[in-house]
Amino acid sequence: MSWLDNKPKNSVVYISFGSLAQLGPEQMEEIAWGLTDSNVNFLWVVRADEEEKLPKEFLDQKITGKGLVVWCKQLDVLAHESVGCFVTHCGFNSALEAISLGVPVVGMPQWTDQTTNAKLLDDIWGVGVRVKSNEKGIVTRGNLVSCIKKILEDERGVVARNNAAKWRELAKAAVDEGGSSNKDIDEFVSELIKE
Repeated sequence: MSWLDNKPKNSVVYISFGSLAQLGPEQMEEIAWGLTDSNVNFLWVVRADEEEKLPKEFLDQKITGKGLVVWCKQLDVLAHESVGCFVTHCGFNSALEAISLGVPVVGMPQWTDQTTNAKLLDDIWGVGVRVKSNEKGIVTRGNLVSCIKKILEDERGVVARNNAAKWRELAKAAVDEGGSSNKDIDEFVSELIKE
């Protein structure tokens, strides 16, 4: 977290594809060079069993202070003010955490419900963009750079950040004392106790 503490507000791209998604070597390479080409600060969660898919040159140069490839606590990272963009597979938990913490997303769905979640995050809730893949199903470095720049530097990012802040406040209100989720859980527990 000290690395994040030294980065400007909304300047870090956090990348995580959950604990189940397995990206191929070509996709890992495109992400690695996309992060390099975007010239942003980044924190990329890569499981130990996936690290050998990363280009050696990328691992050698990431030490320059621009990026980290680590395992970390996602909620702590997303809650940090330096994080301005979350590149995610759009799994349900990750989508919910991004919304609840007000972080704009670049959706890169892999399977199951993730495509629907990415569509909701982009088209319905307006908190991010979806990155397009090529005919082989690979997200190219150029497409990734374009989406990161949209979120961090363009008007689309301002809109996504404002919408994310709005959804964060709505989520907070729902779980606060007297909020809809708070009431629902109280009613649920009351019903359990009756039986």
